[in-house]
Amino acid sequence: PMSDVCVAQSRNNLCVWYNIDCPERVTMVTIKGDIEDLERADGKTEVVVNEGVTTISYTLDEGLIEFGTAIDDGDYSRAVLYLESLEMTPETEAMWKTLSQLSLNSGQLHISERCYAALGNVSRVRYLRNLRTLAETNESQFRVKAKLAVLDKQFKVAEAIYLEQGYVDEAMEMYQELHRWDDALRIAEKKNHPEVELLRRNYFQWLTDTQQEEQAGELLEKEQDYMGALQMYIKAGLPAKAARIAISHPDIASQNDLIERIASQLLQGGLHERAGDLFEKIEQNQRALDCFRQAKAFRRAVELARFVFPKDVTSLEEEWGDHLAGQQQMDAAITHYIEAGKSVKAIEAAIHSRQWNKVIQIVEAQEEATAVKYYSVIADHFNHAGELSQAERYYMRGGKPESAVEMYIGGGEWDSAHRVAQTCMKPEEIAVLYITHAQDMEGRGRYREAEKLYLTVKEPDLAINMYKKLRQYDSMIRLVGIYHNDLLNDTHLHLGKELEGEGQHKAAERHYLEGRDWKSCVNMYRVADMWDDAFRVAKQQGGASAAKQVAYVWSKTLGGDSAVRLLLKLGLLEPCVDYAAETGAFAYAFELCKHESMAHKLPDIYLKHAMSLEDEGKWREAEASFIKANKPKEAVLMYVHCQDWDAAQRIAEAHDPSSVSDVLVGQARVAFENKEYQKAETFLLRAERPELAVKFYKDGGQWEDALRLTQEYLPHKLQQVQDEYESYLSSTSSSGRGEDMLTPAKTWEANGDYTRAIEAYLKMTVLQTTDYALLEEVWYKALELALKFVPVKAKTVGKTVAERLAEISRFESAGEAYLSIERYKESIEVFIRGDKWDRARTVAREHAPQFENWVEDQYVESLKMRGKAEELASVDVIAGLDLLANRGQWAKCLQTAENEGGQVLTKYVALYAAQLLQDGQAAQALSVFTQYGTSENPSNFNLYRKLCGELFLTESFASLTSYKTWASLRDVLSALVDKMPQNKEFAALRQCAHLLAVRCSASGHKQLAEIGVKCGIALLRYTNYLLPDKAFYEAGIACRTIGWNNMAFVFLNRFLDICDAIEDSSTDMLDHSDFADTDIPYDIILPEDHSIPEEEREEAKEWVLAVSMDQRVQQALNTDERGCYEASLLNVHNNVTSPQCILTGYPVLRGEVVFKGSQNVANKDDWNVYVMARKVSHSVECQDVLSYLQVSAGAPSNPSYSFH
Repeated sequence: PMSDVCVAQSRNNLCVWYNIDCPERVTMVTIKGDIEDLERADGKTEVVVNEGVTTISYTLDEGLIEFGTAIDDGDYSRAVLYLESLEMTPETEAMWKTLSQLSLNSGQLHISERCYAALGNVSRVRYLRNLRTLAETNESQFRVKAKLAVLDKQFKVAEAIYLEQGYVDEAMEMYQELHRWDDALRIAEKKNHPEVELLRRNYFQWLTDTQQEEQAGELLEKEQDYMGALQMYIKAGLPAKAARIAISHPDIASQNDLIERIASQLLQGGLHERAGDLFEKIEQNQRALDCFRQAKAFRRAVELARFVFPKDVTSLEEEWGDHLAGQQQMDAAITHYIEAGKSVKAIEAAIHSRQWNKVIQIVEAQEEATAVKYYSVIADHFNHAGELSQAERYYMRGGKPESAVEMYIGGGEWDSAHRVAQTCMKPEEIAVLYITHAQDMEGRGRYREAEKLYLTVKEPDLAINMYKKLRQYDSMIRLVGIYHNDLLNDTHLHLGKELEGEGQHKAAERHYLEGRDWKSCVNMYRVADMWDDAFRVAKQQGGASAAKQVAYVWSKTLGGDSAVRLLLKLGLLEPCVDYAAETGAFAYAFELCKHESMAHKLPDIYLKHAMSLEDEGKWREAEASFIKANKPKEAVLMYVHCQDWDAAQRIAEAHDPSSVSDVLVGQARVAFENKEYQKAETFLLRAERPELAVKFYKDGGQWEDALRLTQEYLPHKLQQVQDEYESYLSSTSSSGRGEDMLTPAKTWEANGDYTRAIEAYLKMTVLQTTDYALLEEVWYKALELALKFVPVKAKTVGKTVAERLAEISRFESAGEAYLSIERYKESIEVFIRGDKWDRARTVAREHAPQFENWVEDQYVESLKMRGKAEELASVDVIAGLDLLANRGQWAKCLQTAENEGGQVLTKYVALYAAQLLQDGQAAQALSVFTQYGTSENPSNFNLYRKLCGELFLTESFASLTSYKTWASLRDVLSALVDKMPQNKEFAALRQCAHLLAVRCSASGHKQLAEIGVKCGIALLRYTNYLLPDKAFYEAGIACRTIGWNNMAFVFLNRFLDICDAIEDSSTDMLDHSDFADTDIPYDIILPEDHSIPEEEREEAKEWVLAVSMDQRVQQALNTDERGCYEASLLNVHNNVTSPQCILTGYPVLRGEVVFKGSQNVANKDDWNVYVMARKVSHSVECQDVLSYLQVSAGAPSNPSYSFH
């Protein structure tokens, strides 16, 4: 209560506003805590601040607070008293100002005077004092109010007060004192003051005296003294205003000197645009244009140039663009550069203004040579914008695929980078690039990314080496396992050895075990004297045997009782004793056997020791050990083996009598090997082993001694041995040489027993020998004997011999054998089987004439079966050609048929073409007709129709690459039509092929774009022959490409209707209204399926829907001067048919080019464009079209521009 103050906290500052009307006047005190409360007591206002531990009160300035309270109460006198008690500070100064304004508004002039005096505003103090004096007279109160309004700069309010009281002169005087003459004149004119003219003259005189020529001129201009105003403006150095008057008044504009003076001042003052306006007004257009240029007023300059200097428009547009570019208004400069045809500058401006859509639009419209240098700039933009696929596209088009690779690498898209790199860089370049980046990644610690790069270029070894250097062995092993699995174990072992060398035994153990070399791990622990670990690894990995070996070596390092105690602890004492014996450490084995628990192992150890000594040739030591081991027989066998018979006999007699016979048998075996049969027999008989002697004799092939010995000592086995002997003789005979088996036969033959000789000879078969020459000789010998000495058996023997000879492929001999027994048919068949056709013909001719024709028929069938087409053709041409055709040897077939010519060639050309069409190879079928020609045979007409249909379906209507196809089809059909000039169907198909050839030749030449489109439109006249959906689609797309949107809309709309009809399999719903009064046929044949892919159909549908909403596009065909559809040959208004342009298919109405010696004509404009394009581009396709027209239409051999 009784206070008016605003308190706030800003961090560590206490903010106090004593005057809320002056928010900028703030008093700030630093505090350490937070404001908690605001209290007023005992005439003091305090701010309570909580500083955490204590609470501190900050006392505010009570005088300043009281001032606010007084103001709120309207007690301005009390406010003055408070302020007078305060020093002058920014806060008190603001309060004095507030109080002065409030007291002035309330009419307390004495308080206001005091306030302004405190503020030091002497002029206001004096003004207010005069007002107080004036206010003392009651009749002057309105004057006080008016003067207060003037003091507050409310001049209109003061004027209203004076005029309400009728004091016009005071109002005018007020304005004159303020030098507001305009307002004074306004009041005088409004009140029809008698001294208005005087006032005006005084005003003008005052203006001239004070050198205010501009205001004087304005005054004269209002009084319509234009010449005087103009002079004043010139005097004031305001030529722009003078020019405005001169331009507005023709009578002044005709004064050339004055105009020149104004213009000179304008130019001196740099007001070139105003000077240009002046010159334009007096029709000095060149000077006006120059002024506009100097003033950079290019809009005015261009507008003037369009009407007066049209040739300068483009240069002005360029200058305009340069000016805007200099002003950094790149966006605005683009349009002017485009208007000036300065595409490069437009592109640069668009780039600087970052109008990338415009950049792309302009660049796409340029020639490739111009555009290519900006592709990389566009690509850089898309790269920075993060649109990497778009950036890639333009990098590729700009010939900087490496930049695309760098971009993808920078973005971490390694797969995309590799895909691009593969298309444009050599493998070694890709490798260098990726390896460089990988090394960079490796240096920055991004190992996973470096690994991916190494692997991308198939350099896993570098990644492996990286991890090896980093000692990241797990990652290293992972890569080795994937890319060098065959080296995985070696890598583990290598790492194990490195770690072993570094003393990292546990890590080394892991790698040794992973590398499947636990033995190296055991050896590592053994070397490091870590026997517990060695034993553990050996037992886990190698099993009991390995554990035994390690324990054995461990025990040897200890020796003596320590070794025995260790082995007993491990439970391996006996196994180690065995192992010591197995490894030849017999001394250590005997040492271990000293333990009482191993006494039973001594004989076994002695035996092994003896065998070891035997192997070393230490017979005497071995003998002693065998005896200690209680194995005397082993000692005997040892001496038998080394043929020390006396020692063997000694040991046997002394220690093992049962072994004496073994000694004798050993001596006998040696004697037999030395062929000392009698000695050997004696030894065996002494050993009472006669059966062994018999066996030795049988094995040696000495059957007589074997039988003798058997009969004498083993009579019960005599029959068995005799049977074995007979079996031996039989097996020896059957497996001997064939010549040996002939001996009996030759013997019987010599003795005259021919029947048995024949049987013996015939016993020789392929089972006895594979010598077919010998068999042939033997069997023929049997036949000769039968024919000569045993004629009764001749036929049987001859048949057998012939069959056997045929089985071994001796067909000629077999045939002769059949012939010898008068079996002529069989003889001929065998000769045929042996491909002995001359011999078969001879036999048939001399002995069996009834088979002659049969032989020839078999010969033809044989040639067919073996594919001997050439030989067959020499016998039967048609059969040979049919064979070649069936085998697919069409080149040879047609070559042979070409030699025959006529209907034969026509037939096989048609067959080949039909086969190609059936296989979907229409282009190859066309090349066949191109090479061999066509026939007017009606049976081939369907073939020609199918060929055209397949080409219309598969080949492009507008691609330059399809030109050769359409040109070939055109030539083939031309040759056919020349043979049948009355056939309208093929003439129409020829015209289709010609128009398609012309259209394809125009592809890629901008100047021929319209000709290509016209050809596509003219083709619609033949939609009863073409695929209608494809024809309308191609025509619509072509029209859209060059901006003929009305036609494109109609044709693509028709295309979509046909697509619907194809799906409905009916043309009933087709609307023909758009093509009324045209020569485009209604009667079309729908294809079974769409000719245009679904994606392109959808794109066309979207375009048609979008254009249908465009008011600028109309669904109407273009018309010509006849008022008819421009491509129609028929004038529906008078039924006159115009000649067809041989180039575009359009009607020729005027400006025709007539070719001498023919009825053919061409549109002059199209002809000239086409000829010039051919000359400029040297296009092979365009030249071929003109060559065709020269032959078929009478066009000149060296066509040139037509000016007639």
